[in-house]
Amino acid sequence: MTSDPMSATPAMSSYPIRFDVQYQENHSRLLLFVRWILAIPHFLILYALGSVASIITFIAFFAILFTKKYPRGLFDFVVNIHRWQANVNAYLGMLRDEYPPFSWDAGQYPITYEADYPETMARFAPLYKWLLAIPNIVVFFLFAIVAIVLWVVAWFAILFTGKFPKGIFDFLVKVHRWGLRLNAYVYLLTDTYPPFNGNP
Repeated sequence: MTSDPMSATPAMSSYPIRFDVQYQENHSRLLLFVRWILAIPHFLILYALGSVASIITFIAFFAILFTKKYPRGLFDFVVNIHRWQANVNAYLGMLRDEYPPFSWDAGQYPITYEADYPETMARFAPLYKWLLAIPNIVVFFLFAIVAIVLWVVAWFAILFTGKFPKGIFDFLVKVHRWGLRLNAYVYLLTDTYPPFNGNP
Protein backbone atom coordinates (compact mmCIF):
# COMPACT_ATOMS: atom_id res chain seq x y z
CA MET A 1 0.00 0.00 0.00
CA THR A 2 1.04 3.57 -0.54
CA SER A 3 2.61 5.55 2.29
CA ASP A 4 0.40 8.54 1.52
CA PRO A 5 -2.24 8.54 4.28
CA MET A 6 -4.82 10.23 2.06
CA SER A 7 -4.79 7.85 -0.86
CA ALA A 8 -5.06 4.15 -1.53
CA THR A 9 -3.10 2.25 -4.11
CA PRO A 10 -5.31 1.88 -7.18
CA ALA A 11 -6.20 -1.70 -7.86
CA MET A 12 -4.27 -2.92 -10.89
CA SER A 13 -7.15 -4.14 -12.99
CA SER A 14 -8.34 -4.06 -16.57
CA TYR A 15 -11.90 -3.73 -15.30
CA PRO A 16 -13.13 -0.15 -15.81
CA ILE A 17 -14.31 0.26 -12.19
CA ARG A 18 -11.48 0.33 -9.64
CA PHE A 19 -11.81 0.29 -5.86
CA ASP A 20 -9.30 -0.17 -3.09
CA VAL A 21 -8.86 0.78 0.56
CA GLN A 22 -5.61 1.46 2.38
CA TYR A 23 -5.21 -0.89 5.35
CA GLN A 24 -5.17 0.80 8.75
CA GLU A 25 -2.96 -0.74 11.42
CA ASN A 26 -4.78 0.47 14.54
CA HIS A 27 -8.46 1.29 15.08
CA SER A 28 -10.40 3.23 17.68
CA ARG A 29 -12.57 1.11 19.97
CA LEU A 30 -14.82 4.08 20.81
CA LEU A 31 -15.77 4.62 17.15
CA LEU A 32 -17.34 1.17 17.08
CA PHE A 33 -20.24 2.59 19.07
CA VAL A 34 -20.71 6.04 17.54
CA ARG A 35 -19.69 6.00 13.88
CA TRP A 36 -23.26 5.38 12.66
CA ILE A 37 -24.47 8.43 14.55
CA LEU A 38 -21.59 10.56 13.28
CA ALA A 39 -22.39 9.55 9.70
CA ILE A 40 -26.00 10.85 9.79
CA PRO A 41 -25.17 14.13 7.99
CA HIS A 42 -23.64 12.09 5.17
CA PHE A 43 -26.75 9.89 5.01
CA LEU A 44 -28.94 12.93 4.45
CA ILE A 45 -26.76 14.37 1.70
CA LEU A 46 -26.27 11.02 -0.03
CA TYR A 47 -29.99 10.35 0.05
CA ALA A 48 -30.57 13.57 -1.87
CA LEU A 49 -27.69 12.87 -4.25
CA GLY A 50 -29.00 9.34 -4.78
CA SER A 51 -32.30 10.76 -5.99
CA VAL A 52 -30.42 12.95 -8.45
CA ALA A 53 -28.35 9.95 -9.60
CA SER A 54 -31.56 8.01 -10.29
CA ILE A 55 -32.84 10.81 -12.51
CA ILE A 56 -29.50 10.97 -14.32
CA THR A 57 -29.56 7.20 -14.90
CA PHE A 58 -33.04 7.54 -16.41
CA ILE A 59 -31.74 10.25 -18.75
CA ALA A 60 -28.63 8.20 -19.57
CA PHE A 61 -30.84 5.22 -20.45
CA PHE A 62 -32.39 7.12 -23.35
CA ALA A 63 -29.15 8.88 -24.27
CA ILE A 64 -27.46 5.49 -24.75
CA LEU A 65 -30.41 4.13 -26.73
CA PHE A 66 -30.33 7.05 -29.16
CA THR A 67 -26.67 8.07 -29.23
CA LYS A 68 -24.71 5.08 -27.81
CA LYS A 69 -23.11 7.52 -25.36
CA TYR A 70 -23.47 8.31 -21.67
CA PRO A 71 -23.22 12.14 -21.54
CA ARG A 72 -19.77 12.82 -20.06
CA GLY A 73 -20.83 15.47 -17.58
CA LEU A 74 -23.61 13.28 -16.22
CA PHE A 75 -21.27 10.27 -16.07
CA ASP A 76 -18.70 12.19 -14.02
CA PHE A 77 -21.42 13.46 -11.69
CA VAL A 78 -22.68 9.94 -10.95
CA VAL A 79 -19.13 8.58 -10.50
CA ASN A 80 -18.46 11.35 -7.99
CA ILE A 81 -21.59 10.41 -6.04
CA HIS A 82 -20.45 6.78 -5.99
CA ARG A 83 -17.01 7.86 -4.73
CA TRP A 84 -18.59 9.84 -1.89
CA GLN A 85 -20.75 6.82 -1.04
CA ALA A 86 -17.68 4.54 -1.15
CA ASN A 87 -15.89 6.85 1.30
CA VAL A 88 -18.80 6.74 3.72
CA ASN A 89 -19.21 2.97 3.35
CA ALA A 90 -15.53 2.43 4.13
CA TYR A 91 -16.01 4.50 7.30
CA LEU A 92 -19.21 2.71 8.32
CA GLY A 93 -17.70 -0.68 7.51
CA MET A 94 -14.79 0.02 9.90
CA LEU A 95 -12.29 -0.17 7.05
CA ARG A 96 -11.11 3.34 7.94
CA ASP A 97 -11.44 5.45 11.11
CA GLU A 98 -10.98 8.88 9.53
CA TYR A 99 -14.22 10.82 9.21
CA PRO A 100 -15.06 11.05 5.50
CA PRO A 101 -14.94 14.50 3.93
CA PHE A 102 -18.05 16.24 2.64
CA SER A 103 -16.56 15.97 -0.81
CA TRP A 104 -16.50 13.64 -3.79
CA ASP A 105 -13.06 14.68 -5.01
CA ALA A 106 -10.53 11.90 -5.50
CA GLY A 107 -7.58 11.84 -3.10
CA GLN A 108 -9.45 13.32 -0.14
CA TYR A 109 -9.84 9.99 1.66
CA PRO A 110 -7.61 6.89 1.80
CA ILE A 111 -9.64 4.88 -0.69
CA THR A 112 -9.61 4.61 -4.47
CA TYR A 113 -12.77 4.74 -6.51
CA GLU A 114 -12.34 5.40 -10.22
CA ALA A 115 -14.38 4.65 -13.31
CA ASP A 116 -13.19 4.78 -16.92
CA TYR A 117 -15.48 6.75 -19.20
CA PRO A 118 -16.79 4.57 -22.06
CA GLU A 119 -16.57 6.50 -25.32
CA THR A 120 -19.17 4.24 -26.95
CA MET A 121 -21.75 1.96 -25.36
CA ALA A 122 -23.92 -0.86 -26.69
CA ARG A 123 -27.14 0.79 -27.81
CA PHE A 124 -29.59 -1.82 -26.53
CA ALA A 125 -27.64 -3.05 -23.49
CA PRO A 126 -29.71 -0.92 -21.06
CA LEU A 127 -32.71 -3.06 -22.00
CA TYR A 128 -31.20 -6.36 -20.85
CA LYS A 129 -28.31 -5.67 -18.49
CA TRP A 130 -30.43 -6.25 -15.41
CA LEU A 131 -31.31 -9.73 -16.69
CA LEU A 132 -27.70 -10.69 -17.41
CA ALA A 133 -26.70 -9.47 -13.96
CA ILE A 134 -29.03 -11.84 -12.08
CA PRO A 135 -26.61 -14.83 -11.84
CA ASN A 136 -23.84 -12.48 -10.70
CA ILE A 137 -26.12 -10.88 -8.11
CA VAL A 138 -27.12 -14.29 -6.71
CA VAL A 139 -23.50 -15.38 -6.24
CA PHE A 140 -22.57 -11.96 -4.84
CA PHE A 141 -25.40 -12.23 -2.32
CA LEU A 142 -23.94 -15.49 -0.97
CA PHE A 143 -20.54 -13.87 -0.53
CA ALA A 144 -22.19 -10.85 1.08
CA ILE A 145 -23.70 -13.10 3.76
CA VAL A 146 -20.25 -14.44 4.57
CA ALA A 147 -18.95 -10.85 4.60
CA ILE A 148 -21.56 -9.84 7.19
CA VAL A 149 -20.52 -12.69 9.49
CA LEU A 150 -16.85 -11.77 9.13
CA TRP A 151 -17.66 -8.09 9.69
CA VAL A 152 -19.16 -9.04 13.07
CA VAL A 153 -16.01 -11.02 13.89
CA ALA A 154 -13.92 -7.98 12.94
CA TRP A 155 -16.06 -5.74 15.18
CA PHE A 156 -15.20 -7.86 18.20
CA ALA A 157 -11.55 -8.14 17.12
CA ILE A 158 -11.28 -4.34 17.06
CA LEU A 159 -13.11 -4.08 20.38
CA PHE A 160 -10.65 -6.39 22.12
CA THR A 161 -7.41 -5.77 20.20
CA GLY A 162 -7.81 -2.45 18.39
CA LYS A 163 -6.88 -4.16 15.13
CA PHE A 164 -8.83 -5.25 12.04
CA PRO A 165 -7.68 -8.77 11.06
CA LYS A 166 -5.91 -8.33 7.73
CA GLY A 167 -7.40 -11.45 6.10
CA ILE A 168 -10.94 -10.35 6.95
CA PHE A 169 -10.17 -6.82 5.80
CA ASP A 170 -8.96 -8.06 2.41
CA PHE A 171 -12.05 -10.24 1.98
CA LEU A 172 -14.43 -7.39 2.83
CA VAL A 173 -12.68 -5.05 0.40
CA LYS A 174 -13.04 -7.69 -2.33
CA VAL A 175 -16.76 -8.09 -1.64
CA HIS A 176 -17.19 -4.32 -1.60
CA ARG A 177 -15.31 -4.05 -4.91
CA TRP A 178 -17.52 -6.74 -6.41
CA GLY A 179 -20.65 -4.89 -5.29
CA LEU A 180 -19.45 -1.60 -6.73
CA ARG A 181 -18.73 -3.25 -10.08
CA LEU A 182 -22.17 -4.83 -10.15
CA ASN A 183 -23.76 -1.53 -9.26
CA ALA A 184 -21.87 0.27 -12.00
CA TYR A 185 -22.87 -2.37 -14.56
CA VAL A 186 -26.57 -2.35 -13.68
CA TYR A 187 -26.70 1.44 -13.50
CA LEU A 188 -25.16 1.82 -16.96
CA LEU A 189 -21.70 3.17 -16.10
CA THR A 190 -20.04 0.32 -17.97
CA ASP A 191 -20.91 -2.38 -20.50
CA THR A 192 -18.16 -4.67 -19.21
CA TYR A 193 -19.70 -7.62 -17.39
CA PRO A 194 -18.30 -7.84 -13.83
CA PRO A 195 -16.31 -10.96 -12.95
CA PHE A 196 -17.70 -13.37 -10.38
CA ASN A 197 -15.23 -12.16 -7.76
CA GLY A 198 -13.89 -8.98 -6.23
CA ASN A 199 -10.27 -9.48 -7.17
CA PRO A 200 -8.27 -6.40 -8.18
